[in-house]
Order: sequence, then C-alpha cells, then structure tokens
Amino acid sequence: MNGHALLSASGAHKWLKCTPSARLEETLPEGTSEYAEEGRLAHEIAELKLRKQFIEPMGMRTFNSRLKKLQANPLYKDEMLHHTDAYLEYVSSITHSFTSPPYVAVEKQLDFSEYVPEGFGTGDCIIIHGDTLHVIDFKYGKGVPVSAEMNPQMQLYALGACAAYSFLYPIANVKLAIVQPRVGEPSEWELPASDLLAWGESVKPVARKAFAGEGDYVSGDHCRFCRARALCRARAEFNTALEEYHQMKPPLISNEEVGAILVRAQNLAKWVKDLEDYALSECLKGNEMPGWKAVEGRSSRQYVDQDEAFKLLIASGIDEALLYQRVPLTLPKVEELLGRKTYTELLVNTGHVKTEPGKPTLAPISDKREAISRTSATEDFGS
Repeated sequence: MNGHALLSASGAHKWLKCTPSARLEETLPEGTSEYAEEGRLAHEIAELKLRKQFIEPMGMRTFNSRLKKLQANPLYKDEMLHHTDAYLEYVSSITHSFTSPPYVAVEKQLDFSEYVPEGFGTGDCIIIHGDTLHVIDFKYGKGVPVSAEMNPQMQLYALGACAAYSFLYPIANVKLAIVQPRVGEPSEWELPASDLLAWGESVKPVARKAFAGEGDYVSGDHCRFCRARALCRARAEFNTALEEYHQMKPPLISNEEVGAILVRAQNLAKWVKDLEDYALSECLKGNEMPGWKAVEGRSSRQYVDQDEAFKLLIASGIDEALLYQRVPLTLPKVEELLGRKTYTELLVNTGHVKTEPGKPTLAPISDKREAISRTSATEDFGS
C-alpha cells in the first residue's frame, strides 16, 4: 500500500457527499502549505514519543538524537513538545486504565478495502484490550475543531482495524478519539462494533460510485478542503443562485428566507476567497485573468539586524528602556509555554483563571454549542 488512496479516509467527508469529487481532484495538482508541513513535523515528533513509550526499546541518547534531527527542521517550534506531550499523556491514560498491558500499535497501516475500493490509510494509534478497540488520531491544527462523533475518517480507520485484528480479539466495542491539543480537550465517541460494521455496509455503494467518478457534484461545507474548490462549476452555480431571491415579492423577507440567504452568503464568501487565491496564482504564473492583475501589496519595513540597530541607538544616547515594552503573555501563550497539564495545575486549579462567557454570535444549526435566547444572554451578560 504505497502512495495515496483515491478514496482516502481523510477525504471521506468530501467523497461521501460529493461522489465525483475524488476523480475530479485526481486531475488537479496536489498542493501543500506551511501549516500542513508543520502538522506533519508535529506528527513525526508525536510518533517518536509513542514509539519510545510503547513500541521499541529506546535509550535517551537515541531518543534525543532522533528528536534533534526533527528539531533541525525550520518549521520546528518549542510548543510542539508541549502539544505532543499532551497527546502522549492521553494515550498513556488509556493504556494505564487497564489491569493488564494492552496491545498498542503506532502509525499502523490499515486496509479498509472491504468497504471502499482500494481503501487504506494510517492510524496514528491503535489500542486493544479485551473486547474494546481504541482508535486515536492526533491533529495539530488549531483553526477548525474536529469532532470524533460520526467522523467518517475515524470510522474507516476503525473498520480497517477491525479487519486486521478481529481474528485475534473479540472486538465488541469501538472507542474513537481525536486529540487536538491546540484546540481543547480530546473529542471522544463510542459505538458498538456491530453499528460500525453496519455503517461500513452503508458506505459500500457510495464508495463504489465515488471510485467510478459517478454521481452528482454537491456543494457544501466540505468544498473548502477540495482541490477543485475555486473552479468547480457546481459550487459556482450554487453560490450564484442567490439571484433567485430577486423574485421575492413581499416588501420584507421572512425569517426562513433570511436563514436560507445567510447559508448561501457564507458559502459565497468562502468561494470568492478561493477564486481570489486562484486568480492571483494564475496572474503570478503570467497567465491572463481578464479584468485583473497582480500588483505589489503594501510594503513593510524591517530591521536588517535589530541587535546592531539598537546598539547604534543606545550609543547615540537613546535610553535603552525606551526601546523595549514589557508586555505580559496572553493566557493562550502561557498555556503553550507551560503545557496544558502545568498550566491547569498552577493557574486553573488555584483559581487564577476565570472564564467569561463569550458574546452571542450567530452559528449554523449544526454547531455543537447550546442555543441561547435573549433571556439567557441577558442573564449571562447583564444587559
């Protein structure tokens, strides 16, 4: 199982809803980003820590040597050590909860092709004890919280794990967990193995259609992760369909119409941003984009060498105290510095941190947060 699966587990949220998208993406170049590379590096550090703890005998000299090579990456940041420690602590808490040592696998290749044509992927951590299978995924991103509940990527990994281990273990319960330390507490979801297998059967016809590139293109929130998101015609037609609201006859639109327009407007804003990014990249390649061109943005000034510049200023009689500001770190920065465990012990548990409720904000009905009304908001905010 080399390379990437056409119907990857990580892309399941796309091809399960928009079945032709996988074949369409296949025709487009794969891109990467600094955030993706940063996440890959954090995964490598996390894998090293888990291997030392659970898989292979590794002395500190060997561990430090391997870690040092990873730290030589220009994208390395010290906070990666704290966040990967949080992942290690979570996995350790699972393994230590049993009365006897469990089976543990790290970066396990999983084959779920029984349900998805040529489907395979890599599970970050698999733990099995008795009749319970744990599938744990480490995510380093902090932009979008990811839930384990009904997560198709995690369920496909679990199906692959069941296929690999069911002949050795009587798996009856499946526990899925996503550890995303830069966002918050781990997300967990549990289901009977029978329910997981039933879900796998329901996926089969959809996966066959996706593998063949058949079905209708469907626009939705999943589009933001698609390589075709800027030029996809189905997405364009969905977002430009706002014109249908021009036919509204009453002088005031209804709440139902407001809700529908807001959904379209959110998707429209994301789509326009994707179009802008695509158009800029085309202009920078020298390709014509009618009505548009790439220009230099606002310039920024930087020190050639800040230390040398400050030495010159001080030597010229400028008070050194005027050149620096003492600014306290924000709570999120302190948490990154200390790590979640130490931060909680020293500040949260001692009453030095309080959490103020956020201001009311509009969210789609699919949002996991509890709905509030004017009455409850007034009680929270005293207004």
